[in-house]
Amino acid sequence: MKMHYQWKSDMKELLQCYLSQKKMTGFKFEKQDRELQRFDDYYYRNGYTGVKFTKQMTEAFIYGTSYEKQSTHYKKEILLNSFSEYLIGQGYSVYVPPIKSAPAKRCSYVPYIFSKEQLRRFFKAIDGYPKSIQSNRNTVDPVLFRLLYGSGLRLSEALNLQLKDIDFKTGTLTILHAKNNRDRLVPIADSLTERFQKLFTQLHTFSGSSTYFFISPAGYRLDKSTVYCRFRDYLLVADISHTYNGPRIHDLRHSYCCHCLKKWVLSGKELTNLMPYLAAYMGHTDFRGTQYYLRLTADLYPDIIAKAEALYDYLIPEGVIYEEYK
Repeated sequence: MKMHYQWKSDMKELLQCYLSQKKMTGFKFEKQDRELQRFDDYYYRNGYTGVKFTKQMTEAFIYGTSYEKQSTHYKKEILLNSFSEYLIGQGYSVYVPPIKSAPAKRCSYVPYIFSKEQLRRFFKAIDGYPKSIQSNRNTVDPVLFRLLYGSGLRLSEALNLQLKDIDFKTGTLTILHAKNNRDRLVPIADSLTERFQKLFTQLHTFSGSSTYFFISPAGYRLDKSTVYCRFRDYLLVADISHTYNGPRIHDLRHSYCCHCLKKWVLSGKELTNLMPYLAAYMGHTDFRGTQYYLRLTADLYPDIIAKAEALYDYLIPEGVIYEEYK
């Protein structure tokens, strides 16, 4: 049974009000909640009283644990920086911890882009996988993996879909609280809508509107680790080698975007008009994440690089990856 944390420091009311304010604006703030609970315990155990926010005290909390990664320090810096700004807004004079542990933005990882032939074998492996009475994978996975490639959704976005988020009449999905707390509408192909309707009939005839669409045999939301294990099975059957560098489930999203751009370039579409739509569809916060795919598409397909760069070179940034890789 999950234990309910008992706030105990002199700053407990301010900490709880700050958390409530963040959650009211739409942020989940679950990990930050736990981190502020640790800060509350730290504040109490070290005998701090009143409202104190000094450089020595905050740095001891942020950097005091030697085994923590720089990325963990970075998250603590962001959190306490934001909380100190909240305290200042409440009329307190406190130290504002600087954000100095930000990771380098450059990333050497190159996404794995599936070829059309690999995708054909991959989906054939899913559709023909041996049936099991202990699993509903033969029912769920043909729809789930076609959704990931056919719409470019992140895995978490797909697994978080509830029945109330699906409009079967218009073939539209409502994606709520995705990365950066952004919501968006995602239209899907008619063929995929038909598969959604069939899966709904098979699994959800008596389900409530808040039921997750992709569920386990026990009726719970499908787990990411379970989906990844199945993904590895299908790669093996499809004779697609898997190494440390991938492919990963997220590479279906990368493949969707690159294949979409390749199709547009080869058909002579005006990318300056279409790029904003693709950015909105993919859920990018700005055009930089989408522009990266234009460079990647040109590098992967030499037959279109001259055409792409001649027409759209000003759209293509050099070398920085802004998309998430997890």
